Amino acid sequence: MSDAASTTTPRERYRQQVRSEIKQRAREQIAAAGTSALSLNGIAKLMGLSGAGLYRYYTSRDELLAELVHDAYQNLVGTLRAVTARGEGNLAGLGQALRVWALDDPQRYFLVFGAPVPGYRGPTHVAALTAEIMDILIEACADAPDTSARRLAMSFRTRLHGVLSLELSGHFAGTECEPALLYQAELDLLSAH
Repeated sequence: MSDAASTTTPRERYRQQVRSEIKQRAREQIAAAGTSALSLNGIAKLMGLSGAGLYRYYTSRDELLAELVHDAYQNLVGTLRAVTARGEGNLAGLGQALRVWALDDPQRYFLVFGAPVPGYRGPTHVAALTAEIMDILIEACADAPDTSARRLAMSFRTRLHGVLSLELSGHFAGTECEPALLYQAELDLLSAH
C-alpha cells in the first residue's frame, strides 16, 4: 500500500475514485461531442447519480472543465519532460513528441489549445504549467544561433500548433496537403535555426 493510500480515509479514497470516474466520463463525453457539450447532468445519469449527487464532487461544469484542462497541461508537461530526460530535448524531439501527444487524444489537445468554450473562463493556475512548457522550449532553443531562444520557442509553439490545429480540425481535407509532411517541414525549418 502506498503512503498516500495509507494516510487517506476510506471515504477520501471513495471520493477520489468517484471524481476520477466523473473525469473519465467527462473525457468520453467530450470525445463524442466536443468540449462545449460537457454536461454534469449527462454524466450523473451515466453514473446512476442524481444531478445534485454529482455536485457533491464538482460544484460546476467549469470546475470539472478546469480540472480536465489542468490534467491535460500536466500530461503535456510530463510528456515533454520525459523526452528531455531521454536526451531528446531538442526541437525535433519535442516537436515529434508534441505531434504524437496531440494525435493520441485530439480532444485533450483541444482542451489546451482549442477554441474557448462559451461562458468558460480558464483556470489561472495553469499559468505555471504554460510557463513550464515555455521553459522547456526555451531550453531546447538555447543553442540556436542568430536568434533569441524565446522568439524561436514562440515560433515553435505558433507554427506547429497552427499545423496541428488545422489537421485535427480536418481543415486539410481536399487540399492535397499531407499534414504529417507539412508538420515535418515546419519542424525542420525551426530546427535549422
